[in-house]
Amino acid sequence: MGYGLLAAAIAAEVAGTTAMKYSEGFTRLWPSVFTVAGYLIAFSLLAQTLKTLEVGTAYAIWAGVGTAVVAAIGMVFLGESTSAVKIAGVVLVIGGVVLLNLGGAH
Repeated sequence: MGYGLLAAAIAAEVAGTTAMKYSEGFTRLWPSVFTVAGYLIAFSLLAQTLKTLEVGTAYAIWAGVGTAVVAAIGMVFLGESTSAVKIAGVVLVIGGVVLLNLGGAH
């Protein structure tokens, strides 16, 4: 159950961050509303996740996967630059999350 809530928290955070791109510095109403809603949902779900998962594990996954997905959305759908260095950075973020989780296993 915890990982399902965490996946939903990540999806809400990614949606909120993507909406923020379109809010133009919170000058456009609906993208701004979606940004705030996305983050409220994301933090609420993350808080529920912490009832069953360790905070270090949950936050590492939430932040790492969210960062990687937002970077990929930017490169694939928003016309942001793509380079081998950027792709390597995304791979390293994901690798770091995996290592943190492996290091915490008992």
